Amino acid sequence: MSTIELKRVHKDFGFEAVDANGHTVKMDSSPESGGDDFGIRPMQMLLMGLAGCSAIDVISILKKQRQEVKDYKMVVNGEREAGKEPSLWQDIDIEFHLYGDIDEDKAARAVELSLNKYCSVAATLSKAGAEIKSKVFVHPAVAI
Repeated sequence: MSTIELKRVHKDFGFEAVDANGHTVKMDSSPESGGDDFGIRPMQMLLMGLAGCSAIDVISILKKQRQEVKDYKMVVNGEREAGKEPSLWQDIDIEFHLYGDIDEDKAARAVELSLNKYCSVAATLSKAGAEIKSKVFVHPAVAI
């Protein structure tokens, strides 16, 4: 069982969530809903969780295939259902940007495995009705 604790720390809707290991996240409602831009919106956090979950999968899979990922970036865009309460994520588009000497077919397969087999966040969002689409871009390693 996982446990988090949430407490209000800023005005009406500014909350801080803490996990059992002491990691913290600040959350808030939008200014239009009475928030103060203190933190991340809870629904945005779902997209962040999807990105983090899938990133761990993809890099792990590619490491096992001896692909050298020098850098990694994702861009996640989500569209919520219009005119509904609750308003769930309906369409999610993800760009995976991988940098290094990486086989494009292996990168695409790693993304497919993550989104369709391993990532629990992707499975949760899919079961809630979200359509998750992805594009994979492999770039040469950037000189640091």
